[in-house]
Amino acid sequence: MPASIPDKMKAAALDRFGGPEVLGIKTVSVPTCGEDEVLVRVAAAGIGAWDWMEREGQMAEMIPGGPKFPYVPGADGAGEIVAVGKNVKDHQVGDQVYGSAFMSSKGGFYAEYVVVKADQAAKIPKGLKVEQAATLAADGLTALEGLEDHLHLKAGERLLIFGANGGVGHMAVQFAKRLGAKVLAVASGEDGVELARRIGADAAVDGRKGDLAKACRDFAPDGFDAALVLASGDAAEKALQHMSKKGRIVWPNGVEPAPKVPEGIQAKAYDGIPGGDVLKRMNALIEAGPFHLEIGRIYALEEAAKAQQEVLKHHLGKYAIRIQ
Repeated sequence: MPASIPDKMKAAALDRFGGPEVLGIKTVSVPTCGEDEVLVRVAAAGIGAWDWMEREGQMAEMIPGGPKFPYVPGADGAGEIVAVGKNVKDHQVGDQVYGSAFMSSKGGFYAEYVVVKADQAAKIPKGLKVEQAATLAADGLTALEGLEDHLHLKAGERLLIFGANGGVGHMAVQFAKRLGAKVLAVASGEDGVELARRIGADAAVDGRKGDLAKACRDFAPDGFDAALVLASGDAAEKALQHMSKKGRIVWPNGVEPAPKVPEGIQAKAYDGIPGGDVLKRMNALIEAGPFHLEIGRIYALEEAAKAQQEVLKHHLGKYAIRIQ
């Protein structure tokens, strides 16, 4: 490795699984770059609504070989490639990239350096700042895979997005519009409705205080063709009563409890899975025109535990951590 890459780095890491108090600043070894991997000097990391589950150990069985401590969380982020493995063809040192290290045995993005599989990294799309790109590889691909790979959304279809003001939701609104769909965005709060309208939803309604049934009837009198459900509860259940008989419903795994689906409607849960193909598709859609990625707040690395708690409260878009 070049001399400019240190042996040690600063990270927000855990010595054991548990509550917010177990996440603190530690000095850990910089991970080694494998033959099919890139080493990224991290500029910013995304904060996922599921990060608390990772911190508590609920995902430990998903880590190849099991968790090793100190454990560095952080599913996605962005920065500059500082080393590439010998089998890597599509990336080079100096590239500005975003990527996924979800459940990596070598640690995540809450650190100054991270190793990412080459096919799980992509160049930062034109027009996005590094803090915005840091939030793409989990929420962005979850949005796009839900729409394209699972709902098989077609131009002209009427789509319900429930939970449209969050990280996945506000990106899904914009991807769906670029795919030619008509979108009713169900958001939370006046600020959420305003964001949904600003990013191009054809109609938007507050899922808690608005007349949801009327909004659904007015928007899709013959029923929705498709629905992406990103939050569950009574309001989601009521909105899903407005599906057409041939409608399709999907939600990412982690939406708890799973939505109650009307009888006879095609429905399934899915995982957002990173890979070169979906990252390329996502970049092409983002670069097709102005794309708004809402960053509600940026934290310091030392505030990682606080960020993991605050992302569970009402907010718009995504939260990020600035690393360096």
